[in-house]
Amino acid sequence: MLLFRGMEWTKALSPEEAQKVMGQWMAWFDELIKDGRATSGSPLEAAGKVVSGAGGKVVVDGPYAESKEAVGGYFYLTVKTFEEAMSIAQACPGLPHGAVVEVRPIAGECALAEQF
Repeated sequence: MLLFRGMEWTKALSPEEAQKVMGQWMAWFDELIKDGRATSGSPLEAAGKVVSGAGGKVVVDGPYAESKEAVGGYFYLTVKTFEEAMSIAQACPGLPHGAVVEVRPIAGECALAEQF
C-alpha cells in the first residue's frame, strides 16, 4: 500500500502548476490501474476525528492541525515484490513538490494477535 503523507505540498505551487501536477498524478494512477498494479485508491478528507482512551471516550478533531505528516490518501497495489512497490512510489509526481509516499506491506494478520 502507498500512503501519501503531507497534505500541504500544493501550497507552494501556483493554481496552474498544482492543476498540472494533479493531472500527472491522475494519469499515473490511471496507468497503474490499467496495467493491474493498483486495484484502488482514494484521497482522504482533510478533517476527521481521532478516537482514543478506554472505551473510545476521548474524541478530538483530527488529524491534528500541526501534523505535517497526516495521511492524505492511498493506493492499494497488487505487486509481486516490495521493490516493485518502491519503484512505483518513486514515480509519484508529487515528490518533487514535497509530497511524501510511505510504502507499507499489508500484513496477513495483526502482529499483536500473533503474540497471544
